[in-house]
Amino acid sequence: MTIEVFERLLNEKQFKAIKSIFDTMNPVDTALLLPEFEDKQMLMLFRLIPKENASMVFSYMEPEQQQVLVEAFTDSELKLIMDDMFIDDTVDVIEEMPANVVERMLRVAGDKRTAINTILNYPEDSAGSIMTLEYISLHPAMTIGDALKKIKSRGEYSETVNVCYVIEKHKLLGTITAMDLLTCDDDELLSDVMEENPITVKTLSDQEEVAQMFNKYDMVSIPVLDNENCMVGIVTFDDAMDVIQEETEEDFQKMAAIAPNTDTPYLKISTWELWKGRIPWLLLLMLSATFTGIIISSFEDALSKLVVLTAFIPMLMGTGGNSGSQASVTVIRGLSLGEVDVKDIFKVMWKEFRVSILCGVSLAIACFVKIIVIDGLLLKTPGVSTNVALVVALTLCLTVICAKFIGCVLPIIAKRLKLDPAVMASPFITTVVDGVSLIVYFGIAKAILPELM
Repeated sequence: MTIEVFERLLNEKQFKAIKSIFDTMNPVDTALLLPEFEDKQMLMLFRLIPKENASMVFSYMEPEQQQVLVEAFTDSELKLIMDDMFIDDTVDVIEEMPANVVERMLRVAGDKRTAINTILNYPEDSAGSIMTLEYISLHPAMTIGDALKKIKSRGEYSETVNVCYVIEKHKLLGTITAMDLLTCDDDELLSDVMEENPITVKTLSDQEEVAQMFNKYDMVSIPVLDNENCMVGIVTFDDAMDVIQEETEEDFQKMAAIAPNTDTPYLKISTWELWKGRIPWLLLLMLSATFTGIIISSFEDALSKLVVLTAFIPMLMGTGGNSGSQASVTVIRGLSLGEVDVKDIFKVMWKEFRVSILCGVSLAIACFVKIIVIDGLLLKTPGVSTNVALVVALTLCLTVICAKFIGCVLPIIAKRLKLDPAVMASPFITTVVDGVSLIVYFGIAKAILPELM
């Protein structure tokens, strides 16, 4: 449905037609459509959304549009929306709002206020901060029939009914799936059919580690326990996917030497904010690249004696940087997925060393042939000789080995120091490898070329 159609219906005051259209639209599509209108039109359209879908549409909207709506809502309208939203979605909205809006939302939250404050008090990026308190709890002495009756009466107020939790005195005894409830006899006890010793997390567990558990154990929800091993909530699959997306975006930005700003869409970020996010890294990398200039300057006499050496510097630095980036990205991915741990550093070094030998030798042979045939015979570049080709080829081989060593080790060291491994990605590693490649280059050149001895 196009924006023009809605604008025409609004102008013609065909509100029933708009309601009918909204009734057939997916809430996600509705949430994407509303921001295309001016604030007054967006508010008018939102009020025409069927009540049973309004809270869901609201939860899918961007914080900027949510704030516009909240500030325009009456207290009764705001309370209706908040009453229909799950607590974890409500917390997500509140965390993005300014203080005055948060105060108003908490004031009209009613019975939910205590639950909202409970989640808000957990540290950011913890399991407690992304969990929901709305789940189905069952007693072990209940029969399957009794459990189904409770689910029918309470299911619509729960985040999920795919997995229910068997609890006694706040202690989690086991879980039971909807499949089990539907296929077992009504008179069977939950204690006889539940799955004992379920996988759990603590309220202070890192949210990224929790999200990885969904992929590892193929789960739809994970129970959250407090320090006394009492069950306090669950983390659901959709919240875990949000965490993975946020962490992935943040890692990509760090790998590109950009200060993370994942909460705001690109087109919504001001030029000033983009500048602040990028300039510190650019300044740091610019200053670190100064060492590259110092190295080149220190070998100025050698370059003046054999100018042809200068022509191969970009190729050596570029290949070294790319080799280091390949290793770092592979290791960072392994660290983020839990495939590699800090204790595996020597295994990683040994594997990358073998890979670097194969890559280095292959590139060195190709480079040697290229310099002799193309630069020497075809282009007849002055100064090109077998010795020069040998220097460049050896340097390339050693540079690739050093680069892959640096690329695989730095992210693991960062992890060990409790830093984000993504910080040790392409730009930083490339700068380090550039300096190493130049030192190796001129060292080999002085050792092999008689003109420089």
